[in-house]
Amino acid sequence: MRNTSDIIEHYLKQVIEKNEDAIIEVKRSELAVQFDCVPSQINYVISTRFTEEKGYLVESKRGGGGYIRIIKLQVDNQPALYDHLMKLVGDTIAQAQAEDMIDRLAEEEAITPRESHLMKTVIERNIIAVPLPLRDELRARLMIGMLKTLKYKSS
Repeated sequence: MRNTSDIIEHYLKQVIEKNEDAIIEVKRSELAVQFDCVPSQINYVISTRFTEEKGYLVESKRGGGGYIRIIKLQVDNQPALYDHLMKLVGDTIAQAQAEDMIDRLAEEEAITPRESHLMKTVIERNIIAVPLPLRDELRARLMIGMLKTLKYKSS
């Protein structure tokens, strides 16, 4: 059985897919009632599962008429996706963020499942067995190198 967070995530992704513009606006309190949970669980799902690395932009407006807007980011082509992800990597990147980017590449069919598995293996903390913050710096360099290779191999 899936947990409540998984169910909320699945529901929101379905609603986004059905929307032609790939944009939805939801009220935290209404979702909490719908899924019989506390509003902070809605915050948790949105902040951890709808990140830019995963291909989403989240905007929120607080107050009585407040809402959360979730936008599925669309990329014109694979090289643009690679460029966008390289900018997100920066000088350091945590393993979870890097894995989210790799999952996004797989979801966008920019890489094969095998490439996804190889990339995730390369960026694992037990493979890059050096102390922080050097590990996150090295992971960032590896990610950028892999993204550049993918970009120029695809063009």
